[in-house]
Amino acid sequence: MRRHVRIRKKIFGTKEKPRVSVRRSLRNLFIQLIDDTSGSTLASVSTLDKDFKEKVAYGGNVKAAQIAAELLVKKAREKNIENVVFDRGGYAYHGRVRAFADALRKEGLKF
Repeated sequence: MRRHVRIRKKIFGTKEKPRVSVRRSLRNLFIQLIDDTSGSTLASVSTLDKDFKEKVAYGGNVKAAQIAAELLVKKAREKNIENVVFDRGGYAYHGRVRAFADALRKEGLKF
């Protein structure tokens, strides 16, 4: 919790450059594009979504993180979002979080 608060002091998302918030559980990932100025979620992707479940059954591995990134980029492009701020949520930049971030970069989002 302290790590997350420390990170959130420095990271702030706007409508033009929203914050990509990552929430990780043992079996799933939950990702949101957040505009902190208005306090609203612009887009979200979860490994529990129907679109995701059609591609992969299990959401707690690196492959699932990469597919979730592809789905998020697709939603971001619909809203004309190219630049984002990455919020790892206090999690170590390793494993699923790193795979997700690398896949976002590969798909074309800049942060």
